[in-house]
Amino acid sequence: MHVVCLDLEGVLVPEIWIEFAAATGIDELRITTRDEPDYDKLMKYRIDILERKGLKLGDIQNVIGKMDPLPGAKEFMDELREKTQVVILSDTFTQFAQPLMKKLKFPTLFCNELDISDDGFVQGYRLRQSDGKKKAVQAFQSINMKVLASGDSYNDLGMIFAADSGALFRSPSSIRSQYPAVPAYEEYSELLNHVSGFLKS
Repeated sequence: MHVVCLDLEGVLVPEIWIEFAAATGIDELRITTRDEPDYDKLMKYRIDILERKGLKLGDIQNVIGKMDPLPGAKEFMDELREKTQVVILSDTFTQFAQPLMKKLKFPTLFCNELDISDDGFVQGYRLRQSDGKKKAVQAFQSINMKVLASGDSYNDLGMIFAADSGALFRSPSSIRSQYPAVPAYEEYSELLNHVSGFLKS
């Protein structure tokens, strides 16, 4: 049995925080896990900015509601799910993901939760578990599943290296150059070809 584990943002949908930064004009929110490998540091930085600017969860959700999957992502997911099981492993939050999951026909998603105050401000966040992407891959392997993992950021490297087969997808050159042995693709057709080879293994 095989399963493909994919990151969400940057792979199937635009980076939510970058889209929100563009909508609000707050350039400091453009920093993502492509730039900052310490997720806790990154989230505390984001929450501090939201508080200082008086921005609430609803403000972010309004932007997300207008977002669409990346060009070709829906077709890629349709074709991929005809081939094998697919699970999305993301460091996003349930409060962010639902509108985008609907547009991708509700694939299985493992992600995290935000802590929201009674007046709608983001107070903190709760990880499903520490290093959750890597541990999810290992859990699938523990029930004799062969796993292919793909993502674009520092926080995807754990699952990529733990998987039976791994690939970077649309990663920045800074990450690709640090890990030249990891296959790196730019097009969904290339990743589909990698999956097809994996399924024959």
